[in-house]
Formats: sequence, C-alpha cells, structure tokens
Amino acid sequence: MEKVGPVAYRIALSEYFGEIHDVFHVSSLKKSFGQQEPRFVDPGSIQLQPDLMYEVVQTQILDRKEQQLRSKTIPLVMVSWGDPLTQDYSWERESDMRKFYPYLFG
Repeated sequence: MEKVGPVAYRIALSEYFGEIHDVFHVSSLKKSFGQQEPRFVDPGSIQLQPDLMYEVVQTQILDRKEQQLRSKTIPLVMVSWGDPLTQDYSWERESDMRKFYPYLFG
C-alpha cells in the first residue's frame, strides 16, 4: 500500500481484480492494530457479481446484549461475518437477523 495523496492510498491488487480501481479514500480502509501478515485469498473462492460485489454470509452469533434507549430496549447480537477477505464482527439488531437469517437461531 502506498500513500498517493493526503487522503488517498493505492493498494496492490492481483490481475483477477483488474477492473477494480486501485486507489481508495482513507474512509474506505479499516484501521489495523499490531503487525499482521498480509492476507491472500484465492480469487476462485469468491463469486463476484457483475457489479464486482460479493455476498458475505454470516457464520455464527457470538454474543448478545441489550441497548437501552430512552423508552425501549433493543436486543442486539454480535455476528461473525464469514467474509473470505476479513473476519469482521458487528452488532446487529436481533429482530433483523431473525428475519433475514433465521438459520442462525436454530
């Protein structure tokens, strides 16, 4: 990765991703802590759609908590996203996850 402007970075992409622009705004990049080995993913393991997007499938629910608002409580679940490029975790509304991914609650 190289800095090409005050808020832009160029990353090295394999030939498989030749149609993707290789310069990104800093807001598109995620901060990383500590020394990490570069991750390489077999391009054949990702099914790109015509718009160069790919579907990320959740693997499991790791934790639960309730977020207290002024007049109500919202149940949240921490989801481990099965992204082949990054292991990403996020808090999502339990009701949304039950609606779109009921198999995670079986």
